[in-house]
Amino acid sequence: MKINQITFTRFLAAIAIVISHFNKDMFVYKTDYIADIFLKANVGVSYFFILSGFIMIVAYHKKEKIGYLEYYRNRFARIYPLYVLGLLLYLVTRYSNFSIGKGFLYLFGLQSWIPGKAMILNFPGWSISVEFLFYLIFPVLYNYFYSKKNKSIWVVGIVLWILTQVFSHLYVGSPSYKGPHTESHEFLYYFPLMHVSEFLVGNLAGLFFVKRFKQKNYDIPVIAIFATIMLALIFVPLFYHNGLMAVLFIPLIILLSWNNGLVTRLFSLKPLEYLGEASYAVYITHIPVLYILREIIKAQNYKLDINSVFWIYLVVLIITSMGFYQFIEKPLRDYLKKVNIR
Repeated sequence: MKINQITFTRFLAAIAIVISHFNKDMFVYKTDYIADIFLKANVGVSYFFILSGFIMIVAYHKKEKIGYLEYYRNRFARIYPLYVLGLLLYLVTRYSNFSIGKGFLYLFGLQSWIPGKAMILNFPGWSISVEFLFYLIFPVLYNYFYSKKNKSIWVVGIVLWILTQVFSHLYVGSPSYKGPHTESHEFLYYFPLMHVSEFLVGNLAGLFFVKRFKQKNYDIPVIAIFATIMLALIFVPLFYHNGLMAVLFIPLIILLSWNNGLVTRLFSLKPLEYLGEASYAVYITHIPVLYILREIIKAQNYKLDINSVFWIYLVVLIITSMGFYQFIEKPLRDYLKKVNIR
């Protein structure tokens, strides 16, 4: 089962994250309310984690059992080549930051496990470090709980999600939290175990979706939920980074996946679906592409205002990401999936 309309939402989340990492002097930060949305756009990573859990179930729900080696090979082929490419592009302009120790942590996806090391090298890679954990545990969860319809995983997933939200909100307001750019911040925001509940509730959403599949026009509820997400980011000052937004993301994902209305027809257009396919490249390379572009602009002595730089950057990022997807991600993914590992 492939849900074409969901694919484009990955691109929207990736672009929101790109904007949130760009210079805060650009035009979107000059307008109240709009600025509030993009200042919290890192919540898009939480959307990725929840959607990842959802898609895993949709992709595998008809299997009685998942073969571990085949699954790990397929996941490796899906994310690792561009993960390494992001590192190599980062080192083009930041090679002085490299060390054997940092390279080891990054390449083995261990950086997010060590507070103070999560943002080394190509720092969007912290979330891929978390995804490595998700991919490691999913076959176990599926083979021993989901495929056997073991209801206890529902209790575990929901309770773990609640405990994560309670702990996150208490910790961020406690003396133990020292603020941004500290080890306490990296523990709260990037430590993999702080995000497991997002993947689990995404799994549960996937189980609910495939069991109660019912296509109809959900355009109005989908638009209403999306508007509610925007309003929550603007007016509700809560800590959303570790999955609290699941209360809105999950209904949005399920209803959009069931939807056969105008929004689905729009999001399923081939060019938009293609952008969604290239969204991983957008996310994992957006920092190194920005650094390289800045060096080129500096070397050419171009006098550009920050907004002009942003639009050039956005066009360059999208074009290069489509190239990375088409000529690196897809061919290597297809090749690695054919490798015999038995």
